[in-house]
Amino acid sequence: MSRARAVWQRVPAPVVDIVLVAVAAVDVWLNMWEHTRLGVALAALGCAALAFRRRFPLGVFLLNLPIALMQDIAVAVLVALFTLAEHSRNRRLLAGCVALSAIAGSTPWPLADVDRTMTLVVFVYSLATASAPVLFGQLLQAQRDLARRLVEIEEAREHERALHAQAVLARERAQLAREMHDVVSHQVSLIAVRAGALQVATQDLDAKEAARTIRSLSVTTLDELRTMVTLLRASGGHGTELTPQPTLADLHKLVESSGTHVQLTGELPPAVGTPAQRAVYRTVQEALTNVRKHAPGATARVELWQDGDDVGVTVTNTAPTRPSLPLPGSRQGLVGLRERADILHGTLESGPTSEGGYRVRLRIPLSAD
Repeated sequence: MSRARAVWQRVPAPVVDIVLVAVAAVDVWLNMWEHTRLGVALAALGCAALAFRRRFPLGVFLLNLPIALMQDIAVAVLVALFTLAEHSRNRRLLAGCVALSAIAGSTPWPLADVDRTMTLVVFVYSLATASAPVLFGQLLQAQRDLARRLVEIEEAREHERALHAQAVLARERAQLAREMHDVVSHQVSLIAVRAGALQVATQDLDAKEAARTIRSLSVTTLDELRTMVTLLRASGGHGTELTPQPTLADLHKLVESSGTHVQLTGELPPAVGTPAQRAVYRTVQEALTNVRKHAPGATARVELWQDGDDVGVTVTNTAPTRPSLPLPGSRQGLVGLRERADILHGTLESGPTSEGGYRVRLRIPLSAD
């Protein structure tokens, strides 16, 4: 049944209308009581009007009413009633049209002596016959309404599921931010305080330098922690404010301390905002870390560039010269960089090169904030 319906729905509407006009014309010609000039002209007009039944359903029905006077059951009238019922939601209008069709079908033609009993029987029969296409048309209309309603409900459910997922993600990020702030920052702060106290109290130069290094690293870690907490609490929003460190001024120090032979080329305009500078720095940092871990002996090139209203950085390394040692990794570094790029309305591309190396390319708007 469903397959036959699908095939029927694929038939073009003009073809269906032409077939109905032809069937209605044959039906009138075979079943009309008397082929008078007036009767044939009215029947021809009504059958031809079926071609416009989708645009003017009520007018087409009225033009087909005379056919009901000239034969008992007219295909043209039933088709017109079905089309009107399929397109109209006015129940009173449909009831009136059914009554008109039944009256026309039960009125003797040509007018002669009226047998009231027979006329009443024919009227009831015509009323039932005219009601059938109307009920069927209303059924199809209700079916279409139900299908549209089901689609709307499914769309609403999908939207609700997306909102729920976002809410869950926001709660998880907020909880993680609280844990990082309350636990990690407290411990790192204690490390910084103890290292500062040790730096002041000790007389040993090596211990003093070690304490100073520990304290410096602790302070830097706290800055990083504050930034991550801010990002987590923002839940991916566009209003996230990033801390000003590190910036492009720290790139040279990062390259020198990377443990890899790195060539730094290009420069960015002074108008680059702090968030963009930080994204560039983090991209270079993650890329060089991956080179050191996964491409031993490789050299790298860091290229800063500007392309119209966009700025970015490309980090490319050569193929490794010796096997890499298996090191644990979360594989989340590039994922985090992509999320950071998305926040700034930018993109991050990464992948192997044809020479056996690897390339990471960040592009963000110059006005990113």
